[in-house]
Amino acid sequence: MLPVITLVGRPNVGKSTLFNRLTQSRDALVANFPGLTRDRQYGVGRVGPNPYVVVDTGGISFDADGVEALMQRQVQAAIEEADQIIFLVDAKDGCTAGDHEIGERLRRLGKPLSLVVNKADHAERELVAAEFHALGLGDPVPISASQGRGVRTLMEGLLEELAFRAAQVVPDPDAEATGADEGIKVAVVGRPNAGKSTLINRLLGEERLVTCDLPGTTRDSIFIPVEYRGRRYTLIDTAGVRRRGKVTDVIEKFSIIKTLQAIEACNVIIMVLDAHEGVGEQDATLAGHIIDSGRALVVAINKWDGLDTDARTQVHTQIERKLGFLDFAAQHRISALHGSGVGLLLDEVDRAYANAMRDIPTPEMTRLLEAAVQEHQPPLVHGRRIKLRYAHQGGRNPPLIIIHGNQTENVPDTYRRYLINRFRKDLGLSGTPLRIEFKSGTNPFKGIKNNLTERQIKHRARLKAYVRRK
Repeated sequence: MLPVITLVGRPNVGKSTLFNRLTQSRDALVANFPGLTRDRQYGVGRVGPNPYVVVDTGGISFDADGVEALMQRQVQAAIEEADQIIFLVDAKDGCTAGDHEIGERLRRLGKPLSLVVNKADHAERELVAAEFHALGLGDPVPISASQGRGVRTLMEGLLEELAFRAAQVVPDPDAEATGADEGIKVAVVGRPNAGKSTLINRLLGEERLVTCDLPGTTRDSIFIPVEYRGRRYTLIDTAGVRRRGKVTDVIEKFSIIKTLQAIEACNVIIMVLDAHEGVGEQDATLAGHIIDSGRALVVAINKWDGLDTDARTQVHTQIERKLGFLDFAAQHRISALHGSGVGLLLDEVDRAYANAMRDIPTPEMTRLLEAAVQEHQPPLVHGRRIKLRYAHQGGRNPPLIIIHGNQTENVPDTYRRYLINRFRKDLGLSGTPLRIEFKSGTNPFKGIKNNLTERQIKHRARLKAYVRRK
């Protein structure tokens, strides 16, 4: 297995910046804002001679309560699974009392530990790092995570100490054969406090993510690999999406951007609705983003167990009225907190993904098109009937059907929706949007006059004159 290197330290010392530098990505949200990272963020390290797993954590605080206390449990879990700890301190702040307290607690764990001084940007980096000898954790290593100075040297030394070589990493033959290391990528999206993190914790069977009644607990998109019944998945926890007019915090704006990026990057989306809050306009807006992305969809109506009959009827009515365009997606009534109905979600994800990636033979598509046209003819345009001749598949995830014919640019939206519903019903494509694209054939005689030779044009003129005389 790959070695696990965990980044720890006080808030705002640059752990997420170093994480992004090591993974050569922008997966971790970075801002000059203490306490931005709350959940554990995992990535594959690419700086150094061998691959490894790097874990970003929230800032360590010893007088935390509420959400901050839940963060510390995530940090502790990351420390326990680490093969190597990087204790990050801030050169600009100097050696603080908080650093001494963290260093003392890390020393008691007996795990391999490296003291790294970040933000040592100027030339005399060793001089800046000298005061951190007082922590008694060995020689401090000065780096600049934002500029990359000293990072490669740091990782080469750490990986050499861990004695992990690339040849010792045994690849998974099944993963190589299928090319599906990450499996089906499933993004869990919804409004703030709808229960997204609680649902993922329930699916994982452990408290992997920080959960709290406070809206906006999740700030970043967290990718979590999991295996269920021999199949791989990557669950993506996302920040709650609110209406644009209510988003004023800069951090929240970046969180929403990360959520929209997760929607584009995933294969299937689980949209979580809060049954206690009902279906709001922001739910409909988020559903519109999902439709535009073309991703397969499963709707999870959370907190269903606490509703009486009248409230359940009201939720049903709101879904039909505001989310009627999601009729292709399966709906599951669940309780993420207690686990009721959660076990069926991944089975529905498999079904939706299979339909989104399905290959449909051209003869079958054309046969279904002919049956649909025979049952309901396209309308007339200027006295001429629109002709739809044959269909074939043009893409997957979502399935794209390309229909060829004449005057297809005049096909009305109502007839397009009729064809979409007919194809979805006949093919059994539940759980995924379906798109149709029309293409018209070219007229082989169009513009032939411009291609006539001068002699042919004169001959045609003489022939017309002769006919007129007669």
